[in-house]
Amino acid sequence: MKIKLVPRAKVKVSRKSRSKYDQLRSAISRLTPDGDAVRVNYTNQKELNSIRNVAYTYNRETNSKVKSTTDPAEKAVFFYAGK
Repeated sequence: MKIKLVPRAKVKVSRKSRSKYDQLRSAISRLTPDGDAVRVNYTNQKELNSIRNVAYTYNRETNSKVKSTTDPAEKAVFFYAGK
């Protein structure tokens, strides 16, 4: 048996992963500075952390500046594009 290490970029994935946060990623990608914000309702702190992690990962992957703020009374988080 021959074993060879290859760069991860050369490994082709035949199946695209799906997530319940795909719609959020899509909405975040359409944000523009001084444009609309995205509102997402959450049920508990764990879900809020997961939602924010999606935005932070998007920022890291695309080198963008999407910011967030929460309204704890209405259990909503808002995302907007920074300058």
